[in-house]
Amino acid sequence: MAWHERTATEWRNMLAENPAALNVPCTVASTKTVGELLQHIVAVELRYAERLNGLPSSDYATIPFDTVEAIYSTHDRASELLRTALASDIDWDTEIEFITRMMGPARATPKTIFFHTILHSARHYAQLSTILREHGFATKIFGDYLIMGLRPA
Repeated sequence: MAWHERTATEWRNMLAENPAALNVPCTVASTKTVGELLQHIVAVELRYAERLNGLPSSDYATIPFDTVEAIYSTHDRASELLRTALASDIDWDTEIEFITRMMGPARATPKTIFFHTILHSARHYAQLSTILREHGFATKIFGDYLIMGLRPA
């Protein structure tokens, strides 16, 4: 969670300084703009965090992506729910059923859902970094987990 939060915070800060980046063209995950890709990132976070807590999944189409603050407000809610799930007595190894947008009905363990949620965000943030650099936005965000624990020798 610390890596997930650090990465999101770095992106939130970079995008708050460069809100025009939300309008950069993007085709990742069937999106048209960086804002829509960010919506996809936080929508997945929220919807899976809701599933881990036994809550109904939010309607994807209602998740905002028009401002950096709106996007990361959704992320904040998802992170709160992920922390709630981690602190609960969930059986992390018993499969649960849920509906996906792309594949319909599915089953997975909460452990798999949690790891997917974190890694899904990291993967798309890496793609985002490339897209924005190609459009002239300098990003100095290190998404590598190793960076979190590095200290000078």
